[in-house]
Formats: sequence, C-alpha cells, structure tokens
Amino acid sequence: MKNLKGEILLHPITAIETTVSIIFVIVTFIISLLLPKKIRKLSFIIGALLLMLLLLYFTIRPFWVDYQVSKKMELLNQYLRVKYPHQEWAISRQEGRQYNPHHLEVEFENEKGWKYTYLIVNEKNICQSIWTPPEGKLPEEGKHFESNHCE
Repeated sequence: MKNLKGEILLHPITAIETTVSIIFVIVTFIISLLLPKKIRKLSFIIGALLLMLLLLYFTIRPFWVDYQVSKKMELLNQYLRVKYPHQEWAISRQEGRQYNPHHLEVEFENEKGWKYTYLIVNEKNICQSIWTPPEGKLPEEGKHFESNHCE
C-alpha cells in the first residue's frame, strides 16, 4: 500500500503478523533469561533460530506468492486458449494482502466492462468464481459466463 506521498505503508495484516512475531521472539528471549543457567544457552539458540526463521519467512514469502501467481496465470492462459480459442483477453490480479493470489481477473477484448474472476486450484480445476457485469446487467447475460463450480 502507498499513501498520497508515495510512501510505502504496511498492510494491516502484515503489520499484525510482524508485531505478533516480534512480541513472540522478545518473550522467548525474556523467558530464556529467566531459565536456569545450564539451559539458558540452549534457549537463546532456539530464540535466535526462531528469529532467523521468521526473518526468512517474511523475506521469501512475497517472492513465493509472485511465483505462484505467475504459474496460475500460465494455467489460466492455457485454459482460456482451449475454452475461447479465437479471442483475446487481459489477465490481472488484485493487488494487496487482503486479496487471494489464487483469484485472477480476466477481461475479454470483445466484452468490455465485464470482469470474470477465476479461481485456479490446479491445472484440472479452474473455474469462474466471481462475475462483475456492467451496471444493470446480470452475470448470466455475459458471453463468457460459466456456471461451473470448483471442487
């Protein structure tokens, strides 16, 4: 998220995850200070390992999600090529932590104003989950409306 000045802000979910993780690591280190001397060193090692794992998680996670989204886009493109062979479309994803990265929006060239959201579970299980028609239209009126449900 960015504010009006272009500064990057943490999404509330990320802020909560980070805060809880920091508190958990601090509590782990405080508890290790209170433990007897012979197991204090082991508890510090466990706390440091926990800290490193959390840092690794928060560093790698965005790249892992982007990788997964790129794979899902490939699968959706293959699915659409088979389902709608002579048509063109644009695939996008809703940005932000609150949106499911496995949901991708498709807008077809020959149906402007309509957005179809696809859920990609795996290569054999791709389905439309959300339809966004223009105002005053019903989803069933869309040229690319599919009523199949994911399993």
